[in-house]
Amino acid sequence: MNTQPQPASAAPAASVLAERHGRVGLLTLNRPQALNALDLQAVRSLDAALRAWAADPGIVGVVLRGASREGRPTALCAGGDLKFFHRAALAGDPELDAFFTEEYALNHLIHRYPKPYVALMDGIVMGGGMGISQGAALRVLSERSALAMPEANIGLFPDVGGGWFLARCPGRLGEYLALSGHTLHASDAIACGLGDVLVDSADLPGLCERLLGAREARELHDIVAGAARAVPASPLLQQRELVDRHFSRPDLASVMASLRADAGAFAQQTLSALGRHSPMMMAVSLELVRRARSMGLADELRMERDVMHHCFHPAGGGHGDALEGIRALVIDKDRRPRWKPAAVEEIGAGAEQAYFVSPWTPESHPLAALQD
Repeated sequence: MNTQPQPASAAPAASVLAERHGRVGLLTLNRPQALNALDLQAVRSLDAALRAWAADPGIVGVVLRGASREGRPTALCAGGDLKFFHRAALAGDPELDAFFTEEYALNHLIHRYPKPYVALMDGIVMGGGMGISQGAALRVLSERSALAMPEANIGLFPDVGGGWFLARCPGRLGEYLALSGHTLHASDAIACGLGDVLVDSADLPGLCERLLGAREARELHDIVAGAARAVPASPLLQQRELVDRHFSRPDLASVMASLRADAGAFAQQTLSALGRHSPMMMAVSLELVRRARSMGLADELRMERDVMHHCFHPAGGGHGDALEGIRALVIDKDRRPRWKPAAVEEIGAGAEQAYFVSPWTPESHPLAALQD
């Protein structure tokens, strides 16, 4: 049985390969040239396969992995297809709205999946990649894993359920990760509750092979547990007191003021990172995580859909920080975004609240059908 992801060919290939191996479904994200970034085809393919296998009594569980290509970094999924976001937003393409609605419904499906869903989170797992892995029953990391929700860097916020799962990190780590986009490696991710086990990357092909041979759901858990190795101490947890001190402040301006008043290395490095991000979207991200602490997943995803609508359909027309951030990072690559407003001090009192006003009634909301 060949369980190795196949190299990309010259001919167009499906963005997701859905294969049945005995009693286990295997999903392979198959855009290695784009670090397996999600497009609408991928979201729809994942959703269709998962729904079919959920209803199939012959399937006992599902394994998710990412294809790789020589010369490219290892990745489960680097996020959404930012070039598509930019192009579709400028063209007024309705597929952009469809993408977010269907992606969030997929995230909810994964969190509530009735069978064991095993995410092999090897390499880069960011943004949308977190959305399709954080709901897994088993989140398997390697020493190459690099997890992050870096959306504030491109004028967005931690969506795909990010508000919900970041809000459930210990203390104020969720706020810190949402605003800073800090990259977590395996020990930090597990300490934050964003991963379950650590496996040597060299052992992952064999682990996948064994998982695909499982005959019962409980075997998937036993197979993963048998491959796990000891997790080193988390460097981020050593900074927990500082994270909680600064990121428990009541609003973004006071978080920044607290960091400026601290001459220590952690505070100054964090301040430097935040200084590159969209001020408005950091304020939105902070509010999102704090609202999400008291919300169920379905309501939180509906809230994210409201916020995302305002990111790409700003009140008064024009373009917001999302298009500007993607332009600067991905399109022109000048890395000099012109944020509006340009500084935290220029954000009007409570201005971030407008992003949370739903453009839909509860009955007409595109995610109205989601239930917990």
